[in-house]
Amino acid sequence: MSLKLKSLLFIDRLTFEVDHPQQCTLRAVLKDDSGLVCGALEKEIISGQQMIDWEGLDNLPYGEYTLEVSKGTDEMTLKLVKRI
Repeated sequence: MSLKLKSLLFIDRLTFEVDHPQQCTLRAVLKDDSGLVCGALEKEIISGQQMIDWEGLDNLPYGEYTLEVSKGTDEMTLKLVKRI
């Protein structure tokens, strides 16, 4: 699985591109700097590349977050910053 974020900074949405050779279920979890889960997203993706917009993040306070994206046993973790 390949994952590309549009930006490591976000305001009200996260946009990322997933590249995977076959159809699968993608799970994303957004945690704040204390490890508390602030949001979760589960999406069925088709084979090839797909852009995913995770909207509705405008109610989160600004600060540092961790995005954990997994597909089965394949997992990626990225540090993000929410700004005003």
